[in-house]
Amino acid sequence: MAIIQFSVVPLGTGGTSISPYVAEVHKVLQNSGVTHRLTPMGTVLEGPLPQLMEVIQKCHEVPFEQGAQRVMTLINIDDRRDKDATAAGKMKSVEDKLA
Repeated sequence: MAIIQFSVVPLGTGGTSISPYVAEVHKVLQNSGVTHRLTPMGTVLEGPLPQLMEVIQKCHEVPFEQGAQRVMTLINIDDRRDKDATAAGKMKSVEDKLA
């Protein structure tokens, strides 16, 4: 299972606020069936890599559909294949070491 952090950044929108675009992207995520979590700087997804990449491609298209002239999507992938991994498990591992 993969864990991905991504952010979709619309450019050429005529303004500096991107929250309306983020909200539209999250509507796609809510209907995707993929485990996701919004953070202040991006979104974290968990699941099979091919499925996550398909969802990200749909999210990348959203700002274009809303009138953006350019879209930059940043993606970080943690694809661990030796054991199942989750975002919560990664956090707990670090917290255990801090205790």
